[in-house]
Amino acid sequence: MTIHKEGYRILLVAILTWFVLNFGLFYLIPDWVIVRGLIALGTLVFFLLILQFFRSPSRIQTFGENLIIAPADGKVVVIEETMENEYFKDKRIQISIFMSPLNVHINRYPVGGTVVYEKYHPGLFLVAWEPKSSTDNERTTVVIQKENKVEVLMKQIAGAVARRIICYSKKGDKATQCGEMGFIKFGSRVDVLLPLGTKINVELNQTVKGGVTIIGTF
Repeated sequence: MTIHKEGYRILLVAILTWFVLNFGLFYLIPDWVIVRGLIALGTLVFFLLILQFFRSPSRIQTFGENLIIAPADGKVVVIEETMENEYFKDKRIQISIFMSPLNVHINRYPVGGTVVYEKYHPGLFLVAWEPKSSTDNERTTVVIQKENKVEVLMKQIAGAVARRIICYSKKGDKATQCGEMGFIKFGSRVDVLLPLGTKINVELNQTVKGGVTIIGTF
């Protein structure tokens, strides 16, 4: 397992903070051994939590021209027909995946093709499982057009804790299925909007793995 590049700066700050805090306490309260030990243990646990959050595990990914692959790790919280008003302006099938702070937070392209639309929307920070988070929260919308002209829309949505969306996609970019398209720090949600008639291969509350689990087929 490796550490994702988005975590380098935060982990460096966390390491420096750990050393400064614990060595500072050693000189300030040298006789409070138990207190210093508890603080050292607590800050170490906090560092390890940050470390696991930015992990980038090695996986055998799933590929297929007619397959739609999970864009993120997490739990399926929405499978429904909905009206998409930003890009398609018609009805689509929405699959939403909620990522807890314990999940891997790399976001991946569910299909291969070309990025034909990308837009950042400032907004609120409602909890990510709130239905209105799809339209009211801070988010980035990306549309991938496959070679056969079928288009898939993907949203990175910030939550109550996650307040930093990172999107690598730009209009005109080549999208490689399962390739990295972004990262959301500290918990969030990803929506995928698919054409009506798409066969859905997941169920509500199912746990999925980004780049591995097949969530639908054309």
